[in-house]
Amino acid sequence: MRVVKEAFEFEWDKGNSDKPKKHGLTLEETEEAFFDEGKVIFADWQHSTAEVRITLLGKTKKGMLLNITYTFRKNKIRVITARSINKKEVKLYEETT
Repeated sequence: MRVVKEAFEFEWDKGNSDKPKKHGLTLEETEEAFFDEGKVIFADWQHSTAEVRITLLGKTKKGMLLNITYTFRKNKIRVITARSINKKEVKLYEETT
């Protein structure tokens, strides 16, 4: 697993900026979850063999719990998808934090 100690920088473009919006989220809310001190991060081996994908369960400033799948490209965080978490993921988040 990769540990990022430098400041976060996100890559948003036509290919991924609409992904959170499809699930009723803003880009800002999506980014906020990365700064949740109680976030849960694990590898997402099921959905890609071409690149390393990571899943993050995190909370926004308003307390909304999100599931975000992302990768690193050119030392930037590139969000693949973002949505509200489901009941199973809520339990995982709560058990881990």
